[in-house]
Amino acid sequence: MLDGATGTMIQRFKFEEEDYRGERFKDHPSEVKGNNDLLCLTQVDAIASIHKQYLDAGADIIETNTFNSTKVSQADYGMEELVYELNFEAARIAREEAEKKTAETPDKPRFVAGVVGPTSRTASISPDVNDPGFRNVTFEELYDNYYEATDALVKGGADIIMIETIFDTLNAEAAIYAVEQYFQDSKLKLPIMISGTITDASGRTLSGQTAEAFLISVKHCKPLSIGFNCALGADALRPYIEELSTKGECYVSAHPNAGLPNEFGEY
Repeated sequence: MLDGATGTMIQRFKFEEEDYRGERFKDHPSEVKGNNDLLCLTQVDAIASIHKQYLDAGADIIETNTFNSTKVSQADYGMEELVYELNFEAARIAREEAEKKTAETPDKPRFVAGVVGPTSRTASISPDVNDPGFRNVTFEELYDNYYEATDALVKGGADIIMIETIFDTLNAEAAIYAVEQYFQDSKLKLPIMISGTITDASGRTLSGQTAEAFLISVKHCKPLSIGFNCALGADALRPYIEELSTKGECYVSAHPNAGLPNEFGEY
């Protein structure tokens, strides 16, 4: 059993700018509200409590709060230099909560999935409609981002690497390449979980793949599981999960979104 969404759980705390900053980042030059990964440094107890709630609810696997813990994504906040620390601390917090729960129920061990998010850029699609060949990120840049994140997640205590919310499979290929290269360099091997996202009722990822095409594109890394998360709620996600379950050769994960936001950005 996986845990559930982190963002909507964080929303319940109603943190403001000063809560995100804490004492350490009170003089940071740009706004940081919404940088949920930063809370692993400034609101540790809150993040730990979210993990604990999911563990208490029966989750076997909890995910690190590292959706945006890459240099590409943290550049939006001018916090690229924190990437290693963000990943390491997020994994450490989750590891600590998982160990506590495992100690309570030794017959039911709990595991930490180190989350590698999609970044805020796409390697397959131009952000400029007037220049279809333009890209604002390269495969090599993504590889470097993912390698750094993987290193910190593993050293922080992750049992699994979860490449998630994949809207562009080329981004995912960079992540898979980075993770597998890291395993080779480090002489270790952890399970990999792959989770894409169907963006709307078209049944395709943002870069245009169907569920089956996505499956075929990433199964070469022999993951522990392939699934979908985000964007769609449970009912809308079900047929695509069913397709993976009939055509996939590994476990299938389902991680539905809490729903689409209303006009106030609430779920």
